[in-house]
Amino acid sequence: MDTRKIATEYRLSQWMNVVQEQQLSGQTIKDFCQEKGISRHAYFYWRRKIREAACIELAKQEEATVNGSVPQGWMKLGAGQETKSTLDIQVNGCYLAVDEKTDPELLKKVCRILRVL
Repeated sequence: MDTRKIATEYRLSQWMNVVQEQQLSGQTIKDFCQEKGISRHAYFYWRRKIREAACIELAKQEEATVNGSVPQGWMKLGAGQETKSTLDIQVNGCYLAVDEKTDPELLKKVCRILRVL
């Protein structure tokens, strides 16, 4: 267990809350820091660290995507998965299933009729 890494992540999360609070407050950074008793130097230092951490995390996710793995919260579609090749349309109780074999002229006629309904 790397205690330095854990401590840094904890501080980052605490400062993320401070930075977010400042942004939501509508106050200037100077006024906010004065009110909270925070040095402006510390505020800007930690804001920079938060941005750097976010950029590093984004780069990791982009690299993972390029290398074929999937970012957290995403799903990878494999070659074995089939995609639906039909379009199902239902209008006023009329149901149509259209696929690549559907005659375009017939589809146009049906669409004209459905517009009238």
